[in-house]
Amino acid sequence: MSADARILELGLELPPAPAPMGVYKPIVITSNLAYLSGHGPVQSDGTLMTGRVGDDLDLDSGYQSAHQVGLTMLATLRANLGSLDRVHRVIKVLGMVNCTPDFPDHPKVINGCSELFAQVWGEENGVGARSAVGMGSLPGNISTEIEAIFEID
Repeated sequence: MSADARILELGLELPPAPAPMGVYKPIVITSNLAYLSGHGPVQSDGTLMTGRVGDDLDLDSGYQSAHQVGLTMLATLRANLGSLDRVHRVIKVLGMVNCTPDFPDHPKVINGCSELFAQVWGEENGVGARSAVGMGSLPGNISTEIEAIFEID
């Protein structure tokens, strides 16, 4: 099944692809690779999910934030590639969690994005290398920020 068809089957709603909030490009394509800059959790109404995991937010809320970042990244890919079917595989994901110093479950938060990509492209192509780290703060107090590299056709 195609990635675009899978989005429909899963009933997922992609938010608007965000415009840059600084001096950078949301996506850079070179050869057969698409590099996505750090994305935040943009909701369907254009607002951002905010808060610090371990303080304002619990683990599940952090997971939902990372899932929303994944949807935002899908929106950027579709807007720039024309179709998610052009993505061959996920190469690398870097997930950053706005959290308290003692919060231990960064990977569990970033699973919200990784599990989404696995649903869209399958276990073989939707799961890549990954790092998940905690941060003392993120821009605009967003709860998660994720960047990724994709192989494209």
